[in-house]
Amino acid sequence: MKTEPYKVPPSDEGTTPRRGSRLELTGLLGLPDIRQGDDLAELLGEGLVRHGLEPVDGDVLVVAQKIVSKSEGRLVALADVSPSQRAQDLALAVDKDPRLVELILQESREVVRHRQGVLVVEHRLGIVLANAGIDQSNILGDEVALLLPVDPDRSARELHERLSRRFGCALGVIINDSLGRAWRVGTVSVAIGAAGIQSVRDLRGDTDLYGRELRVSIVGHADELSSAASVVMGQGSEGIPAVLIQGLPYRPQEDQQPASAIVRSKTEDLFR
Repeated sequence: MKTEPYKVPPSDEGTTPRRGSRLELTGLLGLPDIRQGDDLAELLGEGLVRHGLEPVDGDVLVVAQKIVSKSEGRLVALADVSPSQRAQDLALAVDKDPRLVELILQESREVVRHRQGVLVVEHRLGIVLANAGIDQSNILGDEVALLLPVDPDRSARELHERLSRRFGCALGVIINDSLGRAWRVGTVSVAIGAAGIQSVRDLRGDTDLYGRELRVSIVGHADELSSAASVVMGQGSEGIPAVLIQGLPYRPQEDQQPASAIVRSKTEDLFR
């Protein structure tokens, strides 16, 4: 049987793709090496202008945790850390620097799992991740460590408010970081701070393609955007610490939530 090639329906020919049918992700190049006290909102705003980007309502700027932590002075010299006996004992079990383990314990509520080379904790923010999110990559010096922001949602809110005022629009902001997942190999980028967006989209009550009511569909919207931006950011020497996402179909709504809304309560956590 002869088949005809697919043709775009006449009603769609020559039209601009609908908002949401195509996303644009633009990485901000040329940002300086961020240091404590730097005005991050100003630097990000100048970066958007330099790239000729004009954010509109519903766009989202994803910012790497690392530059937020640097600007907020979350860099710690290991020489200034005195490990406790608990940290020294745990360091032997996991084969890590006792000073680093002490910082991990200080930033954590609970040690969830540990074995040689692995230390998984519940961070004081409620996030379960390795090493309390403390990192030593892409920072200058071998004897320093970078902690997560004290309050990433607050950091995101401050950036959201200032950048929205500057560009005259409701610009969502996400602060992202990479972590591992139960039962899956490899890290993915997730939102640890957010403002001006729905971090979680509850689709229960909506219908699927066939009219059936959705009963359990809850989408980690901020995490999805974080992972998308991470593809552009990279994980190594790319030097792209912020990405503007344009074309999202979801406009700002009154039921905006911070990234803390994504954290599953311990009573619902089936993995520990």
